[in-house]
Amino acid sequence: MPDESAPNAALLQRVSDQMTRLRRDLHAHPETAFEERRTSDLVAENLGRWGLDVHRGLAQTGVVGILSNGQGPSIGLRADMDALALSETTDLPYASITPGRMHACGHDGHTAMLLGAAGYLAQSGGFQGTVHFIFQPAEENLAGGKVMVDEGLFKRFPMQAVFGLHTRPGMEVGSMGIRRGPIMAAADFFRLRILGRGGHAAYPHAAVDPITIAAQIIQSWQTLVSRATDPLEAAVVSVTRIHGGETTNVIPELVELAGTVRSFRDRVQHELEAGMRRMAECIAAASGARVELTYDRRYRATENHPEQTDLALDAMRRCALVNEIREDIPPTMGAEDFGWMLQACPGAYAVIGNGTDGCHAQPLHNPRFDFNDAVLPVGIDYWANLARLLLPAAR
Repeated sequence: MPDESAPNAALLQRVSDQMTRLRRDLHAHPETAFEERRTSDLVAENLGRWGLDVHRGLAQTGVVGILSNGQGPSIGLRADMDALALSETTDLPYASITPGRMHACGHDGHTAMLLGAAGYLAQSGGFQGTVHFIFQPAEENLAGGKVMVDEGLFKRFPMQAVFGLHTRPGMEVGSMGIRRGPIMAAADFFRLRILGRGGHAAYPHAAVDPITIAAQIIQSWQTLVSRATDPLEAAVVSVTRIHGGETTNVIPELVELAGTVRSFRDRVQHELEAGMRRMAECIAAASGARVELTYDRRYRATENHPEQTDLALDAMRRCALVNEIREDIPPTMGAEDFGWMLQACPGAYAVIGNGTDGCHAQPLHNPRFDFNDAVLPVGIDYWANLARLLLPAAR
């Protein structure tokens, strides 16, 4: 392996050009959670071509590439690979060819940046130790990061720290950001079944109406945020789906509510779940109904470790292509399953600007969003500088 600690601008540009073609190919062929077989094949093929050891099978379609250069510390760099169940409306020449599937969250770019960093470091060296390139499936909805952890990611591939990176529309290309502590919220998902007694809508006294009970429960749950949570803490309770009844003259037996709860602190998360359960059960019982609450703590808060946050900032400062660094970006109520990796291993999660114009500035999960290929060399440069900062210089 070459041993060149100085950045190689020509190599960086060459790898970035290769990754632009690959990124657009991934964009045209999106695959959703645990279905990333073609994507995984492309990742594994390129890692192998650059001489990395390739391990497959964690979380079904996950890939881990290992780049070792002598004895030394070990770190992990992670990217997510999956797309969304969304129909693209960009009209780009490389737009999705799969109906109802789209890379609307930049994971095609995340994969390309990390894969490019693997190729760049494999060809340029400049460090001593081991880098684990973690390509994770199913970040959207199904928390594939937790599955990788549960299936032994950090036991099979021991590392001292792990890092993640996400594109951020609305920030200029060349800008990066991070914060110490919570940067993204925990995301819980719930389903509440309210079981009353059906009847004729003209005779409500002979029924137990789950619709009016549902209305009371929804209203009462909002007081958990406004009256039962410390005003200095952040919390959201959103009911996003209500279903009950089939016709206009029948009081139904069943109403189902579903939605999401967001918070940053474990204590707040515990209190919200307990409060929702208590309120639903008591309101239903007061009217002669009963409830069944299913509560899924699917994404824990993504909480950056202070030491690794400072190291990530140092790596940003070393990047010639990074011209703005936001050291304390506001946290967001969006969620990320990288939080499960940070619970198991020290690390940090950063954001990288995707641009402020056109489809690059569209919100994530928008059918007109596209990852900005101009970001690829910035991300590759950041990953390479981070690896060289954490691992000692090659002798």
